[in-house]
Amino acid sequence: MRGASPVLGRLGWLLTGDRHHAEELVQQALVRTYAAWPRASADDPMAYARRVMANARIDSWRKLRREVAPLEEEAAGTATSPSREHALAERDALVRALRQLSARRRRVVVLRYLMDLSEREVADDLDVSVGTVKSTAARGLAQLRGLLTTDTSPTQPSTLPATTRPGGVR
Repeated sequence: MRGASPVLGRLGWLLTGDRHHAEELVQQALVRTYAAWPRASADDPMAYARRVMANARIDSWRKLRREVAPLEEEAAGTATSPSREHALAERDALVRALRQLSARRRRVVVLRYLMDLSEREVADDLDVSVGTVKSTAARGLAQLRGLLTTDTSPTQPSTLPATTRPGGVR
């Protein structure tokens, strides 16, 4: 598990949207993984830790819904270049959009596309079938597309494939 903290830290940030909560989630996952080491080390300790993190985050979502705080860089005013500001704004928009997904869709999208796990790894981590991962990911991505599309004016042609536009209109 050496070197796992950065990877788990990124996953924690993607799941929480907050650096401090992400650190707490990583610590919690590492403690639980250590406590269950005979079971965790039998298969894949990283998969076990990811699963612990996902489950811990689900528990906290059930207890309390949180607002996404502005990114630390934006709040501190350290973003200096327009391209950096744009990247920060895009990242903030993605986090806000992810927070609007259901917990299940968010977990699948984060693990599959942001953590770059295979469908099988996501299915194993979340204890669901591969088909469930595929359908949940497709629905989550479609919802994200809708949430992240800001210009819906009729003069702007959509860049989405026809099958993903609302109503499937070409």
